[in-house]
Amino acid sequence: MTIVWMTFVGIVTLILAAYWLVVVVPERREQTSLKRRLKGGEPTVARQGPSLLKEPDQLSGIPIFNELLARSGYLTAHLHTTLDQSGLRLNLGQFLLISAVGGVAAYLAASIYVQVWWLSLAALVGAGLIPLFVVKNFGTRRVRQFEEQFPEAIDLIARSMRAGHALSTGLKMAAEELPPPAGVEFRKLYERQNYGAQLSESLRAFADAVPSLDARFFVTAVLTQRETGGNLAEVLEQVGATIRERNQIRRQVSALSAEGRLSAIVLVVLPIAVFLFVSFIQPAYFASFFSTIFGVLGLIVAFILLVIGSVWMFAVTRVKF
Repeated sequence: MTIVWMTFVGIVTLILAAYWLVVVVPERREQTSLKRRLKGGEPTVARQGPSLLKEPDQLSGIPIFNELLARSGYLTAHLHTTLDQSGLRLNLGQFLLISAVGGVAAYLAASIYVQVWWLSLAALVGAGLIPLFVVKNFGTRRVRQFEEQFPEAIDLIARSMRAGHALSTGLKMAAEELPPPAGVEFRKLYERQNYGAQLSESLRAFADAVPSLDARFFVTAVLTQRETGGNLAEVLEQVGATIRERNQIRRQVSALSAEGRLSAIVLVVLPIAVFLFVSFIQPAYFASFFSTIFGVLGLIVAFILLVIGSVWMFAVTRVKF
């Protein structure tokens, strides 16, 4: 009983510590900075004048942790790009802290209720990867929403150019008129080239920030027109029509494959749900699986087959074009 209470207190302490570092510390820092500016203790940004130099992104609110993450190389850069593409207001340090707290909490809970070391380790890894899957899901939804708004943005730019405006004016209109996420990405594109960057570099950064084939169509069309000449407004109208047709085909394919995806989700979740439910209401039912070598091997083989089947089913029901 003492171990259970110690574990409960430890998990609650980890959650409160994570909340304090992720929420309380940044809020206090912002409030302190605001009070200093109101009292005249530090100059405001308006007095200093706008800076055209791009400051490095802050990976963590803790200076030492921020420096360590900045030196960690490719893995940190990849995770930071994934967080940026998701649109979540979450820096890399907060993301890693949430993953670590979730993994440790799952490990302690599994160690108490299951008392099998490899299942506790699996719970640690699985719970630690859940935030990554959530962030990737948000990123995928954001890209899909961007692709739905993108034809309207291209038509808006094409109409502004037919009215006699420059491409930069069309980009500004798209940034002001469109809702997020398309408006946010076009605002970044406009501000990047407006502050002195080459248009080709700004467009390539725009294509890298939005992992969408439609954005690459747009960038390729604009860069090709700048090198070879031609009517850019007409080219953009054709690109917008092509993207609309692709979106229509994508929706049709998604509707036709919905039954297969639902069947795959049920077949994947049902064995895990039954196993957890039976283990909860009747813990002795699966005791032989954890106490004998053949039972452990059977669970490992079943898990491997479940993973292979899941990958196969989702690969079949996902159509890429």
